[in-house]
Amino acid sequence: MTPHLLFLPGASGAASFWHPLGALLPASWRKTYLNWPGLGHEPHEPVIQKLDDAVAHAASGLEEPSVVVAQSMGGLVAVRLALAHPERISHLVLVATSGGIDVTSLGGSDWRSAYRAEYPRAADWILSERTDLTAELHQISIPTLLLWGDADPISPVGVGRRLEQLLPRARMRVLAGGDHMFARDRAAEIVAWVTAHLHT
Repeated sequence: MTPHLLFLPGASGAASFWHPLGALLPASWRKTYLNWPGLGHEPHEPVIQKLDDAVAHAASGLEEPSVVVAQSMGGLVAVRLALAHPERISHLVLVATSGGIDVTSLGGSDWRSAYRAEYPRAADWILSERTDLTAELHQISIPTLLLWGDADPISPVGVGRRLEQLLPRARMRVLAGGDHMFARDRAAEIVAWVTAHLHT
């Protein structure tokens, strides 16, 4: 069956983050690119006022089944989707994300002040979000690919290693020199990993 991929960006909100990778994947694969209304420079929509609303927005893009490909804050949403709708997700690809664990304790730097400076009109809820899903991650039996860069101060490799321990069917790949945006800027270097994962 032709796979359906649901792409979730990080807090920059822009669906275009994933366009470089999507363009490198087979044209026959069906692809849905979501944005996050109210985050980054994306226009606000009244229906998105908190993380739960973002999860519902993403759930509306799921088919049965979908591959969910998610970066940074989008990875937190992807984990929430996997917990709520496991039967609708065949594979997960989580990139440079917290995945619902405490990043600060694993060396992650605080991105919030820089984010507010770059996106002064972004919704306030993104800056106060502190979800902890550590105790629930063992429930996710979906095959999961973890992609990290070893030069990412926001979500360092230690975060990915911890998720690899907590998720029962996770496998991690590390891109040398990859920063927080490597999935967009170096898509050609990760496309083979994503393609291989979908065949597991």
